[in-house]
Amino acid sequence: MITGDSKALQHFLSGRIWPLEQLPFEQKMIEQVQRQGYLELFLAVEWLNNKPQCQRCFCPSSDAYIRYHCAKCDKICVYCRHCLNMGRLSSCDWLVRWIGPAVDAVVEPRFAWDGQFTEAQARVSRELIDSVKKRQSRLIHAVCGAGKTEILFAAIYEALTQNLRVCVATPRTDVVLELAPRFQQVFPNIDVQALYGGAEQKLSYSSFIVATTHQLLRFEDAFDVMFVDEADAFPYTFDATLQQAVQKARKKLGVTILVTATPDTATKLQYEKEAAYSFIPRRFHGYDLPVPRFESLWFYDKQLRMGRMPKKLARWLMGCEERGQPYLIFFSTIDLMEHAAALFSVPAVHAEDKERKEKVLALRSGEVAGLLTTTILERGITIPRVQVAVIGAESAIFTASALIQISGRVGRAQHEPTGDIVFFHHGVTRDMDVARREIKRLNAVVM
Repeated sequence: MITGDSKALQHFLSGRIWPLEQLPFEQKMIEQVQRQGYLELFLAVEWLNNKPQCQRCFCPSSDAYIRYHCAKCDKICVYCRHCLNMGRLSSCDWLVRWIGPAVDAVVEPRFAWDGQFTEAQARVSRELIDSVKKRQSRLIHAVCGAGKTEILFAAIYEALTQNLRVCVATPRTDVVLELAPRFQQVFPNIDVQALYGGAEQKLSYSSFIVATTHQLLRFEDAFDVMFVDEADAFPYTFDATLQQAVQKARKKLGVTILVTATPDTATKLQYEKEAAYSFIPRRFHGYDLPVPRFESLWFYDKQLRMGRMPKKLARWLMGCEERGQPYLIFFSTIDLMEHAAALFSVPAVHAEDKERKEKVLALRSGEVAGLLTTTILERGITIPRVQVAVIGAESAIFTASALIQISGRVGRAQHEPTGDIVFFHHGVTRDMDVARREIKRLNAVVM
């Protein structure tokens, strides 16, 4: 029978795999539950066909495993460096999973949203609800600013009323920070937990989790309905272990719903073949997507590194500030951005910036006029009236998908559905052309 402290351990471990030594519970209680047969222990790194394999991330690359003399067991151990940022796991460490009674979590969610859908949004919302009921995976292809988050609300409500456990996963911490408060407002009596690197660790069970895809490495057979937002974003598309983490975290009879503005052709064709493809080509306010304009900015790299502001960039910046319009300026590298930062009177952010959340909030509240950023803010951020410039749009980091997402930051608000998106470049690339052509194609679609 699960009672008291044992129930706390049950709630925390349900659907999780966790290092035994890092369980945030008293050892006496852990041993008691273990004697009851409710915990299963297994080695963190197991040997399969004479090769090590991490049981958290299942990284297949032999280069990810490092041999060392372990002070804990006084033997030669192996650890996985692929998921090292989540804490080191060695071949003498133990992971633990809950195999006792399932959590009896009956919820009666309140639905606190009374927004209005466009015809296309309403259609896709109905299709999503149907997918949840039928346990059918689905691809949602919706342009930037189509109201993708709102489309999920009714399907999540359907899942929660069926006492299904829901996860919305996304590759970027910034998107988690944006989404979690919105979901909490819509479902005010549900404990919506946000999981990302550095987040406060809660011990309670939650029927609804918003997490980075990296955090899913800590889950197994946990979720009935898995939404993967921004399913085409780095690093998810380039890291097979993150894609595997989604499958591992989802229950065997669960459903996966991919949500993206820029699906790859193969994925799109796969879901179309299965009659599980939903498409929204227009923004919720009905206006066209802003079409990027190309502006040459010769030798911008050299000028910025020498402490000189290119004239075209200076004029663009002055125009934003005179009109009181917030702005985002995207750079291809942290190094170039940091060299250029002294020329601007606004903060700079990147993936390793510990103050990133506060800086974005400062832009949102109007405390700063703009932000310099890497591609970390290419998606999942909505700032009314924002204007956007890309410095060095010809750089390889700016793929067609990334440029479409960056363009999608502009004109998202109904009261300000237009804005400027400019690609400053040192030569036009195929990706730049593809991005602009795709945006024009979507604007021409008639449903």
